[in-house]
Amino acid sequence: MALLLSLLCLCLVGQVLGQEMPYEEYMAQIQGCPKECRCPTNFPRAVYCDNKGLKSIPNIPPHTWYLYLQNNLIEVLSADALRNATQLRWLNLNRNQINSKGVEEGVLSAMSLLVHLYMDENLLSSVPSPLPASLEHLRLSRNRISGIPSRVFIGLDNLNLLDLQGNKLMDDDVTEVSLKGLKNLVQINLAKNQLNSMPLGLPPTTTQLFLDGNNIEKIPAGYFKDLPKLAFLRLNHNKLGSSGVPQNVFNVSSILDLQLSHNQLTEVPFISLGLEQLHLDHNNIKSVSGANVCPVAFDAVDDSVNESVPRLRYLRLDGNTIKPPIPRDVILCFRLLRSIVI
Repeated sequence: MALLLSLLCLCLVGQVLGQEMPYEEYMAQIQGCPKECRCPTNFPRAVYCDNKGLKSIPNIPPHTWYLYLQNNLIEVLSADALRNATQLRWLNLNRNQINSKGVEEGVLSAMSLLVHLYMDENLLSSVPSPLPASLEHLRLSRNRISGIPSRVFIGLDNLNLLDLQGNKLMDDDVTEVSLKGLKNLVQINLAKNQLNSMPLGLPPTTTQLFLDGNNIEKIPAGYFKDLPKLAFLRLNHNKLGSSGVPQNVFNVSSILDLQLSHNQLTEVPFISLGLEQLHLDHNNIKSVSGANVCPVAFDAVDDSVNESVPRLRYLRLDGNTIKPPIPRDVILCFRLLRSIVI
């Protein structure tokens, strides 16, 4: 029996060392695991309470880094239940029934080490506030958010991903004032909201901008000059017509992937030399020619692969009224094309 206990202790100590967790904390964590949840002995800093039909958050042990509460019936983000969870790095509350009044005062800001906060598919009407300065990813898609509190992002210098897809945001809700403080934002998802125009005040660090499924009809000339790092732009399922797209608005050297599917374009927009993927399917385009779409003069395109050769590799044109074959001058211009869908 003594030998068996010794072997068991050695096994536990090995697991603890693998997690870089003191033995005393390990035992406190395992013993404090809520009866409704699962706390794996080989991953002691994680607490799994997902898919349990919970209506409230159980008391969480103090050394938890990863807390999974998705797919429950939780209505209140309780400060009392989370009073010991000050070491949280990752909190998943997706698919619950939390509204903005159910987010108790200070419950999130008390989590000073929190990096990932997921609250997709709840009943929030506003971006929760205050938020911890440590936050890097904030996912709030498919709620009922119709407002962004003033100064809510001030101090969130680490936030690089903001997902607000599938809410009720309008033009006046997404402004330079409401987005102030997002100094290092890389990706912002505003798809499937109620925007009628391009959002203002986006931080210059924005690399990925998703605006699918809004009601945008036009893009102001020079709109992207304040977004020098923008590489991925999605405007699928809007109301863009060619008259609402200034000639050189997409002639931006940083953009690599441009998606304009399911709009009302009648012409292929002018693109930059560096664009690699272009999605124009399901518009009203009737024809395409190299003379109109090639970003360089034909005599500047030679047989070698150099900086003068357009970088386009993928072109999608199906769902228009263009009939194959693709004109020869298009192929001559875009010599790096690997796939054309028509």
